[in-house]
Amino acid sequence: MESPFSFEPLLIFGFLGLMLLAGVFLRAVVPAFQRLLFPGCLLGGLLGLILVSTGVVTVSSSVLETMAYHAFNISFISVGLTRSDPQGKPPAGKRVRLKGPLWMALVQGVTFPLQAVLGGLLAIGFGLVGLELFPTFGFLVPLGFNEGPGQALSLGKVWETLGFQHAATIGLSFATIGYLFSFFVGVPLVNRGLRKGWSGRGPAELPRELLTGLFARGEKGGSAGRVMLHGGNADSLAFQAALVGLVYLITYAGVRFLAGLLPPDAGRILWGFFFFFGLAVALGVRGLMGGIRVDHLVDPGVQRRMTGAAVDFLIVTTVTAIQLPILRDYLVPVAVIALANGIATTAVVVALGRRSGAYSLERTAAMFGTVTGTVSCGLLLLRIADPEFRTPVAVDIGVMNVFALPVVGGCTVLVNGPLWWGWTTAATVGVFAGILLLALILLRFVARWDEFPS
Repeated sequence: MESPFSFEPLLIFGFLGLMLLAGVFLRAVVPAFQRLLFPGCLLGGLLGLILVSTGVVTVSSSVLETMAYHAFNISFISVGLTRSDPQGKPPAGKRVRLKGPLWMALVQGVTFPLQAVLGGLLAIGFGLVGLELFPTFGFLVPLGFNEGPGQALSLGKVWETLGFQHAATIGLSFATIGYLFSFFVGVPLVNRGLRKGWSGRGPAELPRELLTGLFARGEKGGSAGRVMLHGGNADSLAFQAALVGLVYLITYAGVRFLAGLLPPDAGRILWGFFFFFGLAVALGVRGLMGGIRVDHLVDPGVQRRMTGAAVDFLIVTTVTAIQLPILRDYLVPVAVIALANGIATTAVVVALGRRSGAYSLERTAAMFGTVTGTVSCGLLLLRIADPEFRTPVAVDIGVMNVFALPVVGGCTVLVNGPLWWGWTTAATVGVFAGILLLALILLRFVARWDEFPS
């Protein structure tokens, strides 16, 4: 007898949850994955990709992409809702200084336009030999490498409505290859630096829970958050989730209104920036709650867990959503452009990192993971060079995002140049080349500063 209710959304959620659990298990028992610090969400996504691509499991790619899009938006909204935790101040001796975070932000300001320039030039090159690619094809690389699968998917889906067929799958492929660079290249790179003595200390054994990804029975991890509401009123977790839902509704109404004021093409692209508007609305809601003195109800611990959960399911879903038959048609340009960018990014980050002065290996590790995967990848690589986070780099990478947001946000707008303003791919590459040159000049200027408290 057929059920009168639709189970598809929860069945897909259950499948993705099963893949995440399988990835966590594989990380815990396979030494090779432990040595490479492969996150369980990426392993689960690769397993899901195999099952879906071979037909063992039938899941609509459009449904997976939709779920990934919303998970990406939720992760930014929960970041915006997360207030400063008075218990989360830097430990003694780790004062936040301006030079380190600004230097790291400028490195990201170098790698994003570098990847856009390389991607754009190679796309033009393929056109010269008879393989015509969409004008923004090469610009999916910095979206996938520098910003991760969520942004590659978000703009990719919008670009599909503007004539770029299969842009989402191509963007997710670049993002996945970026993750592979982050761990297959990043882990050996950091280990080599430790053997060469570039960290300023001898190699240290990584804690067991970091390698396996699990705490043993009896071991205690960090706190997941605090209960902020009395149980007789509402559950605290439900309240935190409801805040995310409130911000989502306000953001949806705002984006829909703004999209209606713009020409159709520009309005469609606006939906690709839903995450940015969501972040802004979340900050506004948090500010309003502070104004009426109820911001203490927003628990930073729970909101961080919601951010982490959204990112984990985002990665599982986006990797599973890659359509291999479609990717096969673009295998040569994707492979060539991704490989060229991976090699160039590695060379540039290592070269700049070696010249960053104190904590050069730690800064190199953190930045390489960030500009090929996500900030989480950067922190994982940093744990190899600095297992107990004794250097200020872990604090710097958090502050770095404040400086990097205008640069990365501006570049994310510029990749739409051929669609919004009718720029040619070559003209857009020229603009990114100018940004790259400016970032290098600023980086050289910052390198001359002496460290001083911010």
